[in-house]
Amino acid sequence: MFHVKTVPALTRAGADIPFKRLLSSRRLRSSTSATQTEPQDDGAQHDSVNMEFPGQPGRGGRDGTTTTAAANEVSVDFDQAQGAYKSKDSLELLRSLVVFKLCSYDFLVDKNKEIMDLGKKILGQRAFDQFMKMTFYGQFVAGEDHMAIRPLIQKNQAFGVGSVLDYSVEEDISQEEAEQKEMDSCVSAAEKESIGKIHANLFSAPGENHREKKYKAHKQFGDRREGVTGARTYFYADEAKCDQHMETFIRCIKASGGSSMDGFSAIKMTALGRPQFLLQFSEVLVKWRRFFTFLASQQGKDGIEALEQRLELTELQEFLTKLGAKGDLYGWFTGSKEKSLGTIDMLDWNSLIDDRTKISDLLVVPNVELGDLEPLLEKFTTEEEKQMKRMLQRMDILVKHAIENGVRLMVDAEQTYFQPAISRLTVEMQRIYNKEKPVIFNTYQCYLKEAYDNVTMDVELSRREGWHFASKLVRGAYMYQERERAKDIGYEDPINPDYESTNIMYHRCLDYVLDEIALNRNANVMVASHNEDTVKHTLGRMNELGLLPTENKVYFGQLLGMCDQISFPLGQAGFPVYKYVPYGPVNEVMPYLSRRAQENRGFMKGAQKERELLWKELKRRLASGELLYRPVY
Repeated sequence: MFHVKTVPALTRAGADIPFKRLLSSRRLRSSTSATQTEPQDDGAQHDSVNMEFPGQPGRGGRDGTTTTAAANEVSVDFDQAQGAYKSKDSLELLRSLVVFKLCSYDFLVDKNKEIMDLGKKILGQRAFDQFMKMTFYGQFVAGEDHMAIRPLIQKNQAFGVGSVLDYSVEEDISQEEAEQKEMDSCVSAAEKESIGKIHANLFSAPGENHREKKYKAHKQFGDRREGVTGARTYFYADEAKCDQHMETFIRCIKASGGSSMDGFSAIKMTALGRPQFLLQFSEVLVKWRRFFTFLASQQGKDGIEALEQRLELTELQEFLTKLGAKGDLYGWFTGSKEKSLGTIDMLDWNSLIDDRTKISDLLVVPNVELGDLEPLLEKFTTEEEKQMKRMLQRMDILVKHAIENGVRLMVDAEQTYFQPAISRLTVEMQRIYNKEKPVIFNTYQCYLKEAYDNVTMDVELSRREGWHFASKLVRGAYMYQERERAKDIGYEDPINPDYESTNIMYHRCLDYVLDEIALNRNANVMVASHNEDTVKHTLGRMNELGLLPTENKVYFGQLLGMCDQISFPLGQAGFPVYKYVPYGPVNEVMPYLSRRAQENRGFMKGAQKERELLWKELKRRLASGELLYRPVY
């Protein structure tokens, strides 16, 4: 049994500071009314390594005093089967055992798509749908539409578990179609023109020389569904399709608001616009950060954490001049960029990329030799400029609907060649909408080598500007794909070398955010993990820092149909815990179910405890005459 002491909350602090908006004042209008009543994403990641890590001492209160724990204790028992499964009838327990066992057979998992296609032909669509609802679909998917999922959401809520709604329908397209869509949507008109001229032997494209391989589309990795566990994938078709995705997200937001209090809704940025912009903006952000690190090394400040590096402006300008740099160098650091101490850090440096009138003007990179900013590409078409802006406007619309419906948005993380842009755009939205309370949650993938730097910089930015830092910590869903792409294309593997390193990174990021919560109560974190030791680590740190579960600063998240022995005891003990709740028509969520089987293969082979608890509860009910038990709520 795990005990957590509860203590009075510290006074929340943090003033709001004015900021610039990234978006233009013009907004797309949603065809779904913000007030219309409607009958109605990668979630908690699979954690296959269980490790216990000692907690780190908290930073104490803002006044420098250390918070002391009171005598009240909340007990969380992760070994008590009856309490963990009291929301399930016996058929649900039996279904879980059967599904988990089937997921442990490699042959069934490897051939799951072929087997499901065969089953559909033999049984017919209607009978096949019913069979799936009794097995895999019923285990991992809440229902077909907004109305069908309500009973499950309300039942889980009655037993202390909330919901993160995730519309999990994907296009069932071939690998060739996926690759073609990816290449068409990730290459700009200017690049296509240059490639055409190169093939015609007319000239060598100048823009190709400074584009990095990682942030360019590669056909062999065009099908982003390969090597992914859990996360659904969107491929760009056209702007109308992006509008449809936005409307789907809006219906999901309304369903979340209508079904539960304080719910979440998951969204993916690649569903809202052309991925070309995410690729190019990511490359710009990475090059700017790399340039800062290079300049810091010239001032003898390499080898220290990113936030600790500060550039002396005078030395910086002298250094660039010695390199022969020309142009408006002083203009880079004027106004709000120049601090009274005559230094800038990484956050000041990042602010050089601000809200210029044209979004394409954001896509510039520093050229040390010229001492100027040069465009990443030669030119953008008018339509490309509009497409970039529409992506941001769709995001803005979704946030406003979330606020109106009392729902929080969870922006899912994606591949590393998209993620810098996704994270930056999410932070820009947080600066706008997280002033009063946490509305938008950013996702941090802790299998990345740079995860800690990303978390610490965003926390520091929120602290300086006085808005609510809101995060979801996952281990990650794209490891196999990311490793293979880095190896084949030829750039550094962005993933930590092994599971142990990822676990250490996860706990390091988590401890930092928990310390920040204890410091000023202005940060929030969802511990999206199936790893029991990580959950215990979190509870222990909350105890040390005096963080009450009722403060709703630390959340827990697991996938629907998995790890109920963690989710429900947490919820019944008063901790905010959520299930990622996928939904959609049976035939259209097959890609999701296929990946869930792939994910569960490795997970269930090592999840002996969950199966033992399921058997234990079934045997108890049989012995006590409660086999026909029905949950009461």
